[in-house]
Amino acid sequence: MSAPPGSASSTSTTNGMERLRLLSCNIVAGASVGRYRDYVTRSWLPHPGKRANLEALARSMEEFDVVGLQEADAGTLRSGFVNQTQYVAESAGFPYWSHQPNRRVSRLAQSANGLISRIEPTEVIDHPLPGRIPGRGALLARFGSGADALSVVISHLSLGPEARMRQLGFIAELLADAPHAVLMGDLNCAADSPELRELYRKTTLTPPIAPPPTFPSWRPRRAIDHILVSENLQIDSLWTLPQAFSDHLPVAASVTLPRGLQQELRRAA
Repeated sequence: MSAPPGSASSTSTTNGMERLRLLSCNIVAGASVGRYRDYVTRSWLPHPGKRANLEALARSMEEFDVVGLQEADAGTLRSGFVNQTQYVAESAGFPYWSHQPNRRVSRLAQSANGLISRIEPTEVIDHPLPGRIPGRGALLARFGSGADALSVVISHLSLGPEARMRQLGFIAELLADAPHAVLMGDLNCAADSPELRELYRKTTLTPPIAPPPTFPSWRPRRAIDHILVSENLQIDSLWTLPQAFSDHLPVAASVTLPRGLQQELRRAA
């Protein structure tokens, strides 16, 4: 489940851990999607441009501390049998990565949630999410321990609102007792949707202020990719990267951390 590339640098980009820089991106198996017909020609088939696209993504990640990927191929035919989470982590010089393979389509494709980090996680747990069609998951990483630990969930939710409500209910249970929490990923719904409002009610997570549109990347109109943090964390800035590595723009956040959490992450870094 977890594999730390041993040759990567362990230097954190945070300045004394006062802030944490987060990035989340649905990479659609490394496909550079600029129009709807590209889903067939670039996403589901091996394509020579995928590796170059992943390398460009890795270069853009260098200023971040924790990165969440969705729809990273787990190493099947469509990616040239490359584990894309591992490839991007090593290309960007991150020392820690983990992935959660989810839905598999024969030997052609298997999507995964991915965690890439400059800070060593204390534990990483795979959780399957409820749904009429299996194949969605939540990847839970904890950094540090005790009252000042940080819990990060990376997920890609279903298209249907009823399934999302059940999935976010499950995630709410995971984060209900977390002192400091982050949920990031392709949530497939707006920040003020009924299912996310229910999540805010059950957890300490708070709605973002002016979430930027992320989809489709060539003409962003919908803010469906999110970085949500608990009320004791402060988002200083929330933005999208201008580069379109897939049909979603990556969403990024700079988060100020409370003192206890700063000290806990320094010990883990």
